Amino acid sequence: MTRNVLVTGGAGYIGSHTCKALAAAEYVPVVLDNLSAGHAWAVKWGPFVKGDINDVELLSQTIKQFDIKATIHFAAFAYVGESVNEPRKYFQNNVSNTLVLLNTLLDRGVKKFVFSSSCATYGVPNVLPITEEHAQNPINPYGESKLFAERILESYDSAYDLRYACLRYFNAAGADPEGELGEDHNPETHLVPLVIAAALGQRSTIEIFGTDYDTKDGTAVRDYVHVNDLADAHVKALNHLLAGGQSLKVNLGTGQGHSIRDVILAVEAVSQRPVRVTEGPRRPGDPPSLIANPNLGQTLLNWKPLRSDLGTIVQTAWQWHRKRNGLADLG
Repeated sequence: MTRNVLVTGGAGYIGSHTCKALAAAEYVPVVLDNLSAGHAWAVKWGPFVKGDINDVELLSQTIKQFDIKATIHFAAFAYVGESVNEPRKYFQNNVSNTLVLLNTLLDRGVKKFVFSSSCATYGVPNVLPITEEHAQNPINPYGESKLFAERILESYDSAYDLRYACLRYFNAAGADPEGELGEDHNPETHLVPLVIAAALGQRSTIEIFGTDYDTKDGTAVRDYVHVNDLADAHVKALNHLLAGGQSLKVNLGTGQGHSIRDVILAVEAVSQRPVRVTEGPRRPGDPPSLIANPNLGQTLLNWKPLRSDLGTIVQTAWQWHRKRNGLADLG
């Protein structure tokens, strides 16, 4: 059987790390990416096809050329704040274009699908940690778009025998410990690289959005997962489906929450540099706390987050950003 796997959005942050993990597992990741957010330099472990997931002709050609039997789908817009201001953009790409992708795959007989979902589908949790049975009530269009795609997959499983794995990430962070890959968004909205940029003097300050949440220090709490651990989970989910496993929906998290102030302190400790902080109002669409119950995913996929302690996350990110900025000699 072919070991070629279509990876949409494989030039992006989590997608590129997953491609490296796929190659280590002796798969060949075939990246389809329009480079609207990803980077050509991050495609290193297999063929690269530049294009959009709603291009039926290109998809069909790629599936045939590389004898694709399974897909890992990362190609989505993923900024919560932007989704509030531009919902049309999010529903078009994350729902409509995903539907085109799924229909083309089905028409070509590709029925194994690993989906990059999100804890944003839960909305504001009623209880922590969050299990997979928790009600899904998104509070922003990004979360709504991911939930809509999950519901499409449920229907396609029942009607067309499409087998899928919905992987509901909590907060991806960190960088490849070997220094080949890291987090490079434009604009950057993720906390760890923003705090590192402030420690490097590339930003004057870090603004904390909301200091009056019902958390230990008033700032929002998130469950941070190392990107390499997420990549490993995608490989395990792919193995599960290709071995004939049933569809599943699992959380990918650690069960541990860290506040914004925790992350800032961790960056200061690793960098040995101060980070200036300013405080602002809450942002719309931000829940106070999101912490996973990761037990189901660990059981069904035999997956464990081995690198996801906050110190390792920050250390790997710090090393990569120093290297990226030509500052590898800094202490």
